[in-house]
Amino acid sequence: MSEPLLARVRKLLAMAEDPACTPGEAEAFTAKAAELIAKYGIDQAMLAVTDPAVDPVGDRVIVLDAPYAREKAGLLAAVAAPMRCRVVHLDRRSLARSHLFGHSADLERVELLFTSLLVQAAHGLAASPVPWGEHAAAYRRSWMVGYTQAISTRLWDAERSAAAETPGAELVLVDRTELVERRRDEMYPNLARMRPRRLQGTGLYRGYQAGQSARLGGAEVTRS
Repeated sequence: MSEPLLARVRKLLAMAEDPACTPGEAEAFTAKAAELIAKYGIDQAMLAVTDPAVDPVGDRVIVLDAPYAREKAGLLAAVAAPMRCRVVHLDRRSLARSHLFGHSADLERVELLFTSLLVQAAHGLAASPVPWGEHAAAYRRSWMVGYTQAISTRLWDAERSAAAETPGAELVLVDRTELVERRRDEMYPNLARMRPRRLQGTGLYRGYQAGQSARLGGAEVTRS
């Protein structure tokens, strides 16, 4: 992502995090940051129409540490899909690694957001007390699922809005997605779908609320 744009996104997020900022102002700053990131993805896609070499399809492996590796993998997939990237989850017992496929600009966007959202999720979990008598791990897993659902909805909305503002973008994005899926299928021709996980915790709603207010922008942090 270009440095001027990244600096602007960071500034918006810093204003949103200011304790003196009202909830309405914070929401506006956050929405603008998400809009800029989505617009960057569309701009790069349109530039690559005339010169595909500027934004080639690539891949990278993301290591997901315990605890809640499977829920973190779900969050990664939720961030990746709206940005036209695809994820193959490896190490099926622990889901400690995920193989991410996408165009270079989109891979960059996914990693930027995912890293930030992981840290925000950790903070949100720490601030959400486990109800009395409930198993802590079950509650936190369900919290993470709710958080992921909210993030997914917000990112799809941002990406669709950005594409709708650029004539011809939707067809270009379909072609880009097909290229990404072709690369994934070449490496994993016999993929099986993951079975939905049965949740027992009651944290879904609180996690969803946290996902609705999460900052959809980047931060220079390490995954945890």
